[in-house]
Amino acid sequence: MNKVVIDTNVIVSSIITPLGNSAMIMKMFFSGAVQGVFSPPIIDEYIKVLSYKRLGIAEETKNDIIDVILELGSIIEPSVSSFSIPDESDRIFYDTAKESGGTLITGNSKHYPDEPFIMTPSDFVALYAYS
Repeated sequence: MNKVVIDTNVIVSSIITPLGNSAMIMKMFFSGAVQGVFSPPIIDEYIKVLSYKRLGIAEETKNDIIDVILELGSIIEPSVSSFSIPDESDRIFYDTAKESGGTLITGNSKHYPDEPFIMTPSDFVALYAYS
């Protein structure tokens, strides 16, 4: 089973565009087609971002998503890498994917080094959604 680390922007996109690639990835996770891997700082980031008033995400929706992530996902404590990264808040996703051997799915691939385990939602869906 494919392990995935889901960047926050993928979760937000799945809510805003329920028929898009990000929503397909979340459905794959919710159905057990992929195994989600998370770390405590990732969960904290999800809660913080999904609570932004400007996104207009209902509290119940946020809580439901977090509850399912905690129920179905694997939680790890990755080692912290030391390479230069444009946005330090992105490091938690990279480190979790690297340590778990999972694929980091992000809409912001330019924020990360060019590595084969980092994919956009459309690339991931094209490779795995129908296989």
